[in-house]
Amino acid sequence: MTDRYASFVQSAAGRTVVKRLGLPDPPRLRRHHLGDPLLPGPALLGAATGGRLAEPVGTILTAAGVELRDAGSTGPQDRFGALVYDASGITDSTQLRQLYDFFHPHARAVLPSGRVIVLGTPPQECPTPREATAQRALEGLVRSIGKEFGRGTTAQLVHVTRAGSIAADGPAHSAGTTTSLASTLRFLLSGRSAYVSGQVIRVGAGEATVPADWERPLDGQVVLVTGAARGIGAALATVLARDGARVVALDIPAAGDALAAVANDIGGTAVQLDLTAPDAPTRLADHLASRHGRVDVVVHNAGITRDKTLGRMDADRWDQVLDVNLSSQERINDVLLERGLIPSGGRIVSVSSIAGIAGNRGQTNYATSKAGVIGLVDSLAPTLRERGISVNAVAPGFIETRLTARIPLVVREAGRRMNSLAQSGLPVDVAETIGWLAWPASGAVSGNVVRVCGQSLLGA
Repeated sequence: MTDRYASFVQSAAGRTVVKRLGLPDPPRLRRHHLGDPLLPGPALLGAATGGRLAEPVGTILTAAGVELRDAGSTGPQDRFGALVYDASGITDSTQLRQLYDFFHPHARAVLPSGRVIVLGTPPQECPTPREATAQRALEGLVRSIGKEFGRGTTAQLVHVTRAGSIAADGPAHSAGTTTSLASTLRFLLSGRSAYVSGQVIRVGAGEATVPADWERPLDGQVVLVTGAARGIGAALATVLARDGARVVALDIPAAGDALAAVANDIGGTAVQLDLTAPDAPTRLADHLASRHGRVDVVVHNAGITRDKTLGRMDADRWDQVLDVNLSSQERINDVLLERGLIPSGGRIVSVSSIAGIAGNRGQTNYATSKAGVIGLVDSLAPTLRERGISVNAVAPGFIETRLTARIPLVVREAGRRMNSLAQSGLPVDVAETIGWLAWPASGAVSGNVVRVCGQSLLGA
């Protein structure tokens, strides 16, 4: 299924119609292709007085080949691929004026599909109420910028814990921050994050391993993808294999032919297994142990819908959705962790949904299961951090799949346009986000739920 309206808008006739009638104007998004530079232009880097993150951020961007500029050396004709601002030094609401002073002169200087990143301190870590207040205010700024700048520009807030800024052998501004932040900045600045906007991402303390080649950040990793036969799962398998992973693609026996085709295309292996079977976790663990000896990344993508309003829903519809979408994830995690098959440095990434955040009429079972996935991340993150394992979730919005193709036309069009990018996402957008969370370099990113929804109005 394709978004024909968005395609029409890209034509000369479409641009004329949209301008005259004031219709939604979906921009052409910059997506990742091998060999692309991180940004289409230089990055403007600024910092509030007393900020602790500008130095490591500058080191990361320079290493990534980004040309850096500072506000004092820019002219009125300059255009930027990104505006990056270290707001960690803001400790009082009166200092928020520094944000205006940085962004106001450059609000119209961002190139199409540009990036805006603000870095700050988690409010709960702030030593005074005034600092916590000021740091919380950054969310309003970032989410508004995501809705204002247009032309495919995305905006994110990255909270960097003070603990994550301290390396084992050095003070703040040391290699500790540079290593822990690198994967997140590279993802957010690149075309991989095309459909991610208005998000607050926490970067904490955790083991992060910088890859030898950022084009293959999963080189040598064993990755399990459930629900891999079609749609988002197939895109996941493809992206993770492209990034160097050895992919174990899993789906139900009824999808065997499609699953085999995906596995063959990427040089992975296929496992036909019904995850709701009583012995499924044990059989899966046995397979991973015998074939690979471990699994570095577990991606819980398998999911179903059985939609009905609650008053008309039979018990089987409720039970099936909760079992596939949530309980099976818990059972698999329990067995894999108990048997030590997910090593230190491992990753668990689950697929939630904005329905689990905002709810959805006719999907009480689905929304309950997807909210439960968020609860799984919240509850497991502190425990698994002690074992060197990260756990995160993504929450897709309106993504073009065979399931969304069945939605009635008017509802489908509303779903496509009700976000800051005025268009639907693609399965690859979800896959790229999960890929970033799976990277060994993303060990400091845990306990996050990242929406892949173009900054949807639902649940905002």
